[in-house]
Order: sequence, then structure tokens, then C-alpha cells
Amino acid sequence: MHGLLGKKIGMTRIIDPETGVVIPVTAIDVSGNVVLQRKRADVDGYEAVQVGFEAVKEKSVSKAEACHAKKYGSDPVRHIREFPVDASEELTPGQELGVDVFKNASFVDVTGVTKGRGFAGTVKRYGFAIGRMTHGNTNKRARGSVGAGSDPSRVFPGLKMAGQYGNQQKTTIGLELVSVDAEKNLIFVKGSVPGRKNGLLSIRKNVVKG
Repeated sequence: MHGLLGKKIGMTRIIDPETGVVIPVTAIDVSGNVVLQRKRADVDGYEAVQVGFEAVKEKSVSKAEACHAKKYGSDPVRHIREFPVDASEELTPGQELGVDVFKNASFVDVTGVTKGRGFAGTVKRYGFAIGRMTHGNTNKRARGSVGAGSDPSRVFPGLKMAGQYGNQQKTTIGLELVSVDAEKNLIFVKGSVPGRKNGLLSIRKNVVKG
């Protein structure tokens, strides 16, 4: 297994017993992961496992999703993702997965959807400097010029302007896996991860750092 789905609990801190250094960490709950389907290279063309997360009532999902879960002996789930696995990995539908997946991992990549902040100007969205606040200046937080008029007579694509801020899928790469709580199915990664509290996260082993 190379990853699991999880739920962001929030941030806390852990004190290193050897050095006494305070480490800011994010707690992630990975309980509730269940194997839905094991995909094989000879049948599906690749090696992967389909994982379901967060069991729900049948009325909360589509009929297709409910039948798919029932086919593999599982309760309906709210989220379904696939993770690559080694060909020798034996996983059976209905099998529950937990923090044991990360027992040999030191670093992980975490994917989530960032907090949505609505329509924002360039100062908040990109950190642009504001105009001077004295001597009759009326351009305090405005974007300013977006290009010349006669040549090129257009705005170049990709120019930083006001618009939707947040609510995008982001991945934080190479976060250190500080601690694992097998009893509560919690993992603690150093630093912050994308998304709000109770938001869905996809946690994968970092194949570069190990």
C-alpha cells in the first residue's frame, strides 16, 4: 500500500523527548478506510487498490455507487480513491486499513482542497503592495495597469488579477511523519496541510524521501 484517505482533525504540538524541541504537527484521522476492489495488471492493466472512506447510509449515495460497494461486500462510502500497490500485495475486498500502511514511511505527500476565501483582490490574493495612504492618493488597493493600450492592445494570459481565492486542490510534498497512534488510528505530520478541519485528505508515501 502507498496511501490512505483521512480526515484533518487540526493542529497541535509534540515535544521531542530527546531534544525538548516543540514540533508543530497536524493530526489526521485515517480510520474507516476499507478495500473495495483490488485491480490487477492482467485484468485491468495496472496494479492498484480501490479504497473507500467514510461509511454512509445507502440513501446518501447514487444507486451505482451503492451497488458497486455491495458487489465487493462493503457498506456504501462517501469517498472512493485508488492507490498504487505492489503486485505481491494481497488485499481482499472488505478488509479494513489503518496506520499500519505507514509503519515504514518517514515522509508523506498530503493532498487536500484549500479553504475557499471567495472573490479577493490582488493584495490579499497575491500579496501585492498597497498604494501610499497620504497626499490624495486614490489608488490604495487597486490592481493598477494591466498593459499598454496601443501595443499589444490586449491583456496577456496569466496576469495576476483579482478573482477566486482558494477552494483549489493542493498537494504539500515531503512532510515528515512525526508520530503514529495505532490505537486511535491517527497520524501526525510536521507542519500544516491544505484544507479545513474535518476536510478530506489523501495521504501518500513520499517515494523520493522514503
